[in-house]
Amino acid sequence: MKRLILVRHGKSAWDQNLPDDKRPLKKRGERDGTLVAKSFSAFFQKPVMVWSSPAVRALSTANIFKNELAIEDENFNIIKSLYTFNSGDLYSQIQNCDPGVNNLMVFGHNPAMTNLVNNLGDSYIDNVPTTGLTVIDFETNTWENLKNGKTILSLFPKNLR
Repeated sequence: MKRLILVRHGKSAWDQNLPDDKRPLKKRGERDGTLVAKSFSAFFQKPVMVWSSPAVRALSTANIFKNELAIEDENFNIIKSLYTFNSGDLYSQIQNCDPGVNNLMVFGHNPAMTNLVNNLGDSYIDNVPTTGLTVIDFETNTWENLKNGKTILSLFPKNLR
C-alpha cells in the first residue's frame, strides 16, 4: 500500500513587492499550519518521506508540519521541480518516488494540488484551500502508476477553527 499526503501551502502575503516564489506566509497561514498539523498528528504515522516546493510559502508550511510531527531531517527534502502549478508535472515527480517509501507527504501549490487530489482520489473536492491536507491510499507497491485511490482524510482549516 502507498499513502500520499498532499498539502497545499498556507495563506501567503501578497502585499509585498516580491517574486512569487519568495512570498512569505501571513500570520493566518502560520496559525492554520499549526492547527492542521496538530489535528493531523492524531492520524499521522511514521515513517514518512516529506517533499516540499522551494517556494517560501510552501517550505514554511512544510517546516511547521516538520516541527509539529517531529519529522527527521533525513526524511525532509526540498525539490525544485515541485514549484509547479501543473498537476501532470506534480504527478510525474511523485511517480519517481522510491518504491521503498510507503508514505509520501508533498507540500505544493494550486491548481496542481486540487487537480491531483481529484484525479487520484475517490472524493471530489472543489478546491483544496490554503493549508488544506488530503490523504489518499493506493493498493499498489509502486508509485509509478497510481490510480483509483481512496481518499481517506481531508483536513481544512475552516473546519478545524
